Amino acid sequence: MKYIVCETPGKFVLGDKDRPEIKEGHSLLKIHKVGICGTDLHAYAGNQAFFQYPRVLGHELAAGIIETGKNDRGLQTGDKVIVMPYISCGDCIACRKGKTNCCTDIRVLGVHADGGMQEEIVVRNDLLIPVEGLSYDEMAIVEPLAIGAHAIRRAALEANETVVVIGCGPIGLGIIKLAKIAGARVIAIDAVQTRLEFARNIAGADHVFHVSEDPVAGISHITDGDLATAVFDATGNKRALESGTDYMAHGGRYILVGLSKEDLVFNHPKIHAKETTLMCSRNATLEDFEYVIAHIREFPVEAFVTHRAHYTEMIANFDQWLDPQNNVIKAMVDFN
Repeated sequence: MKYIVCETPGKFVLGDKDRPEIKEGHSLLKIHKVGICGTDLHAYAGNQAFFQYPRVLGHELAAGIIETGKNDRGLQTGDKVIVMPYISCGDCIACRKGKTNCCTDIRVLGVHADGGMQEEIVVRNDLLIPVEGLSYDEMAIVEPLAIGAHAIRRAALEANETVVVIGCGPIGLGIIKLAKIAGARVIAIDAVQTRLEFARNIAGADHVFHVSEDPVAGISHITDGDLATAVFDATGNKRALESGTDYMAHGGRYILVGLSKEDLVFNHPKIHAKETTLMCSRNATLEDFEYVIAHIREFPVEAFVTHRAHYTEMIANFDQWLDPQNNVIKAMVDFN
């Protein structure tokens, strides 16, 4: 069967290998669609944390069951399934408390273990979510939206709050739309004007600011000096991460969704004065996936998926997806 491996930074190879063998408690899946996310882009560029080469990328997966054994999940051959790509141990303190998303020994498909950039893959049954009535595109974007849903749940976001989302890539746009669904007023910040336009016109942000426009002054004006009660960083950029509390109200929450490999520096009196609640949001849980599946019809999937390629053409297109000038929101790879 065909697969694509990232051998080293900047180098993909399309190759052949034997079909995987099904194991007890697992199912053999046919991959239909793979969404390309920031993790994949960073891995290709050589700046992804927690990463080793060579690696088969891909964890935003729409799949179908080719073969499965006896199971207590009701999984059957032919089922369409979404894959939760977070392989947790089930025994550590995080898992015992239901926080499987931050298991002490977590392995993420496409990061710590080979992912779905291949025609077929074997996945543990408890990581499969059967769905009916969703398109493969909708299925493949559930995972990145679940990351946004988890961040919003971590923040305990309430209706009528004013929130700021820094970064209008796929994760940030998902947070924007999901925050709007939750009833919040949303302000988006980015360095790319076309993404800000998408955030406003498609994702529904109430206000947008380019980073060069002095967003602090703009947000202060909109909120009558209060600023935002919740600020989400979806950039993973050191400078953006360190300045996010500038947009936050006294008594507010700052939620770090983007991941940086660098040390972060905060002025303690500044964040102490606001009694800042600083929290990180990592991956997602089954609850977040189920929430997104229930609300997927409210998300502009057709507009969100901006670029496509068959797997035989992905390598030739990948460098273009890295270029901000090409206005990529979500690229999708077809394995049919």
